[in-house]
Amino acid sequence: MAKEQLKVLNALDVAKTQWYHFTAIVIAGMGFFTDAYDLFCISLVTKLLGRVYYFEGNNKPGSLPQNVSAAINGVAFCGTLAGQLFFGWLGDKMGRKRVYGMTLMLMVICSLASGLSFGKDPKTVVATLCFFRFWLGFGIGGDYPLSATIMSEYANKKTRGAFIAAVFAMQGFGILAGGAVAIIVSSAFKAMYPAPAFDVNPILSTVPQADYVWRIILMFGALPALLTYYWRMKMPETARYTALVAKNAKQAAADMSKVLQVDIEAEQEKVQQLGHTQRANGNDFGLFTTRFLRRHGLHLLGTAVTWFLLDIAYYSQNLFQKDIFTAIGWIPEAKTMSALEEVYKIARAQTLIALCSSVPGYWFTVALIDKIGRFTIQLMGFFFMTVFMFALAIPYHHWTMDGNQIGFVVMYSLTFFFANFGPNATTFVVPAEIFPARLRSTCHGISAAAGKAGAMVGAFGFLYAQNGIGVRNVLLLLGVANFFGMMFTFLVPESKGKSLEEISGEAEEETSANRESALEAGLQVQTVSA
Repeated sequence: MAKEQLKVLNALDVAKTQWYHFTAIVIAGMGFFTDAYDLFCISLVTKLLGRVYYFEGNNKPGSLPQNVSAAINGVAFCGTLAGQLFFGWLGDKMGRKRVYGMTLMLMVICSLASGLSFGKDPKTVVATLCFFRFWLGFGIGGDYPLSATIMSEYANKKTRGAFIAAVFAMQGFGILAGGAVAIIVSSAFKAMYPAPAFDVNPILSTVPQADYVWRIILMFGALPALLTYYWRMKMPETARYTALVAKNAKQAAADMSKVLQVDIEAEQEKVQQLGHTQRANGNDFGLFTTRFLRRHGLHLLGTAVTWFLLDIAYYSQNLFQKDIFTAIGWIPEAKTMSALEEVYKIARAQTLIALCSSVPGYWFTVALIDKIGRFTIQLMGFFFMTVFMFALAIPYHHWTMDGNQIGFVVMYSLTFFFANFGPNATTFVVPAEIFPARLRSTCHGISAAAGKAGAMVGAFGFLYAQNGIGVRNVLLLLGVANFFGMMFTFLVPESKGKSLEEISGEAEEETSANRESALEAGLQVQTVSA
């Protein structure tokens, strides 16, 4: 089948790992770095926002009302969900590259704007913050399907999984950067404007300058996005889009000749033939057709549901780390610290968890995904997440007692490790590989949006459930969600070591196109000789 594949696609599939692969990882990965930074840095500053804007008297430090906290934490997810569906669809309609620049500009503008607010009273500050975080999320949403699709279409088949996973692994560095920026900014302000702890002096414990701290942390997210904009615009459109969707073989061959630095023959007739065969066989089916349902319906169900179930557990864990740390006494009680001290302590705890468990987990996936395959990693990840969740939940009382906190944190870190060396990475990789080129970005967007719906269930649901049924029962529920994730993994096919066209069924279309052109050539020869 490889020999009958379009030459430009074959050249990409068998290309040795070279410099352009790494530049593609960095260019696509910086988007992810920014995404993670923007989505997770909010959880570092919510306590500070509570102290600055919701002063509750001298008994306890101000905190955000529950509905405000849910809105600030969750509004970016709503934007992300909308962005994934919209830009995923647009990426298949207009091309990956053109849409890619739009999402990045949106992220830059909204990162900067979310640090500015119209007016000083709590209502306007929260309203403007939520407004711009929604649109920031919208831009971030576009980055998911586009980054994954661009990377999968640029990669060779031997190391494609590792490349897409490496783009995703930049998320780990984004979370680390969020923690590092918060530590640096809060330390600098703490040194310049020393303040007593809340129980010493409730009013002076929050210095007026603390209002700048959260703004600087949020606005910093614009920097990495801005730095990669130029490189993104210079990156050519992927050959698979140009050849298989836009049907311009000449352009695809020219682009990839430059990238791969080899001469590639443009096979315009073959591409026209391919289009003709697709139409003749009804293989140019759209998303809402019985043909798609028959061929890829279960695959889409598998990728969407596994991502949904994973994100319920993953995001509720991530956003509520600080509450869990406080509950087990890893972060001191709020009233024993000043406002900036609290930002520093929360950031330090989150950075430690990211450094010890999240980041290594991502790179384990990168190293092993093309050796043991996506399916095995996802199944194993869900299995261990289920085990550790139940191990935390069933003897929950034991973990809260003095002296057992370290054990709790180790188990909690292991859950994170197996999320990242597991479904958190594979749910991102697989949808970029198993669908046809003309629907690839859309289907990735749908799967990712299902994930974000899970994140919203995690973020909002956890907030209310924690107060209603307690942490122990929440952990039990998360364990059950992980178990179902393991079951739904069986719907997802293994894509290791195959070309994208083989996995998605487009290779069969190419083969029949070749057969037709051979027949036509034969007929012409016969006519001439007759």
